[in-house]
Amino acid sequence: MKKFIGLIVMIASIASLAQSPEAMKKIEAAKIALITERLELSPEQAEKFWPIYREFGKQRQEVRRDFDQARRNFDPNKASEEENKKMLEMANQVKERQLKLEREYSDRILKVISSRQLNNLRKAENDFKEMLLRRIRAEQMKRQKQRRNDGRLNDRRN
Repeated sequence: MKKFIGLIVMIASIASLAQSPEAMKKIEAAKIALITERLELSPEQAEKFWPIYREFGKQRQEVRRDFDQARRNFDPNKASEEENKKMLEMANQVKERQLKLEREYSDRILKVISSRQLNNLRKAENDFKEMLLRRIRAEQMKRQKQRRNDGRLNDRRN
């Protein structure tokens, strides 16, 4: 439990940082710590698990990046009906690729860890994402409140 509380504190400090490479490394380290704790990996399992998990993460990122690039320059309000249909089809293809990856890597990972651990992995990933998003939202609200307070101070000075 102490490790978990320490992890939350680490996430809190990380989320306050900009999206710098150092911040991303710290976020990844916090994620690894949470997953390691939740899965209770043996040293033998960890040695086999982490290379597969990292490879899976890279593959997932590539699938998302391809779609994000296509979506970045897409405006559904300016696109033709045909272009909108193509984008919808692309989104469905991305989901299919993601599901295929999930199945492939689940099978590989199940050769290293138990099904209980795999279910805990999915829960840990979701919990981590939720904690990070909550912390980011809290930081954004804190900054907005600070800006409002700074604006009031400036108004009072003028």
